Amino acid sequence: MADNLTLGIDLGTTYSCIAIWRNGKADVIPNQETGTRITPSVVGFTKKDRIVGEAAKNQAIRNYKNTVYDAKRLIGRDFDDPEVQKDIKLWPFKVIKGDNNKPKIEVEYKGKTESFYPEEISACILSKLKQIAKDYLGHEVNEAIITCPAYFNDLQRKATQMAGKIAGLNVLRIINEPTAAAIAYGLDKENQGEKNVLIFDLGGGTFDVTILSIDNNLLEVRSTCGDTHLGGEDFDNRLLQHCINEFNEKSRIDISNNQKAKIRLKGLCEKAKINLSAGQETSIDVDGLAEGEDFSFSITLVSSIHAG
Repeated sequence: MADNLTLGIDLGTTYSCIAIWRNGKADVIPNQETGTRITPSVVGFTKKDRIVGEAAKNQAIRNYKNTVYDAKRLIGRDFDDPEVQKDIKLWPFKVIKGDNNKPKIEVEYKGKTESFYPEEISACILSKLKQIAKDYLGHEVNEAIITCPAYFNDLQRKATQMAGKIAGLNVLRIINEPTAAAIAYGLDKENQGEKNVLIFDLGGGTFDVTILSIDNNLLEVRSTCGDTHLGGEDFDNRLLQHCINEFNEKSRIDISNNQKAKIRLKGLCEKAKINLSAGQETSIDVDGLAEGEDFSFSITLVSSIHAG
């Protein structure tokens, strides 16, 4: 039975998840450490160990220089890519130029300065997901299908596949995220004739829109388009920048270069964003954000519909 299983992995910018197909349905595997079905795509390097997921995210404030996230935004790209250079300014960890103009993340690990390519960081996350699956199933599964954004080019797809290989996975296929969503949508809708489906895929780091035609389980991609910097992470960054400006205006203290304060504030920005999914108003409150000054900021969700 174990030989027939294949892992389906959503390797996300901010969160990742893993599933298997059995008993006629997709079974999303829970992370037994947290009880959730998602794992933060975060890798932390310490003096003693390398940690991945929720534990890495939880220690980011005190170890921000050695806690890596958003590796998906670097994978398969050149160091000189304008988008990479733009992102580097937002991260507290260091990104340097490696061989062949490829970006590398530099950290302090076990008392030494080490550098890793983005696919090596992604491999750490995939290894964690593989272990989560093993703990849940009671045996190891080595074959996998990994999703990627529809706009990913060949270099980015190959780098994603390499990440799987480093993690000890036999990657059977790299499949577009909206195509995977369409397949899942059509699995229980057999023999309903031809139809066109519009897939909106808004993730932590990207936004894809794809139009597919489905005709009795045959899928054809009609058109696809994406934005590499329109996702939950970008919402967090915009809200963070707004809060930085507000704090500067109220206290006359600029924390633009205060990485510890920014990490604390960004975590609360993410929580505020999540809270607005269920309510119309929330607040961000931080005691002693910088130089003993507190910060408090209220956010109201305003929606409007314009008829044209």
